[in-house]
Amino acid sequence: MLGREWITYNSRGTKRVIVTKQLPGDRWLEVLRGADCRVDICTSEEVLKSGEIEAAIGGRCDGAIGQLTEVWGKNLFAALQRANGKVYSNYAVGYNNVDVAAATEAGIPVGNTPGVLTETTAEMAVGLTFAAARHMIEADKYMRSGRFKGWLPGLFLGDLLWRKTVGIIGMGRIGAAYARMMVEGHKMNVIYYNPHPRRAFEEYISAYSVFLQEQGEEGVGCRRAETVDEVLREADVVSLHTVLNDTTHHVINRRSLAMMKENAILVNSSRGPLIDEAALVDHCWQHPNFRAALDVFEEEPDTKPGLKDLDNVVVLPHIGSATGWTRQGMAILAATNVAAVLLGYPAWYDEDASPFLGDDPPKAAPSIVNAKELNI
Repeated sequence: MLGREWITYNSRGTKRVIVTKQLPGDRWLEVLRGADCRVDICTSEEVLKSGEIEAAIGGRCDGAIGQLTEVWGKNLFAALQRANGKVYSNYAVGYNNVDVAAATEAGIPVGNTPGVLTETTAEMAVGLTFAAARHMIEADKYMRSGRFKGWLPGLFLGDLLWRKTVGIIGMGRIGAAYARMMVEGHKMNVIYYNPHPRRAFEEYISAYSVFLQEQGEEGVGCRRAETVDEVLREADVVSLHTVLNDTTHHVINRRSLAMMKENAILVNSSRGPLIDEAALVDHCWQHPNFRAALDVFEEEPDTKPGLKDLDNVVVLPHIGSATGWTRQGMAILAATNVAAVLLGYPAWYDEDASPFLGDDPPKAAPSIVNAKELNI
């Protein structure tokens, strides 16, 4: 493990687990200690290269916890298999950085950390939306620069989103949570695209609309679009919450941007490559009333030339899940995935992983994405 600094926790543990970044909180370490694991943790803030991770795996490694910023491909799973590795867990809900097929071929379960990011990431998407709609970042810079000389009628006029239409591409747990926040808080109508209808969500919005009408207010609407294009054309705000795969890569491109309203707001707190970033830069230069708010980028940590120079783009350093509760919860779930597999526990097939954060967690692995393939 040369080239980076590593620290060891519970050095007398009979099983060895490597963790490629320091994780928040202490409970995750106690979970691994309870499984009699020695835990080797990299203290560097730099992204480890595959060769460095392979060196850290070494000749004996029972399990690993890695990061979304690392590429866990065939070579690393082969190295983990040679080292008698039995499990890998991604410290993220997404696993686009993981070759799950290669892990399955090597007989290695792959864990992730769903559930604890839902409201946290949805709240960030709401924050991004209003930061863009109300010119908050520009106004903050203006204030700090000393240019504010007093109230002006036309200073930083933004958009009122009350009763407008919010478009959701990808109505999963986070997309649905964001939509509910925008509907309940700002009485927005919803148009969404998802491969399959979200009946429960539609019924919830319908019931909420009846409630509003019973209070003497105008109701709200929700409908599923047949195509992404339909969402882009109709929505005042478009928020991306879909998975990243071959069909969604660059779902927002030059063609789709041209369909959107001149003063639309585009929000991405999901995956950077959903947007053709170079096309977005050009569009925002040419359409100053169009705004984008991004927490993720196509080639992190880099951004396309010109993006950070645009006043009509809000950029944040991938902090959508950055609350203490969420990040600690993710660490607990990732560690529990590893500990459970090493202890021979079964996989948990319920979508609700919250019991694992309680005082009496189930004896199971919270989320193994290839559990069925490996008959866990």
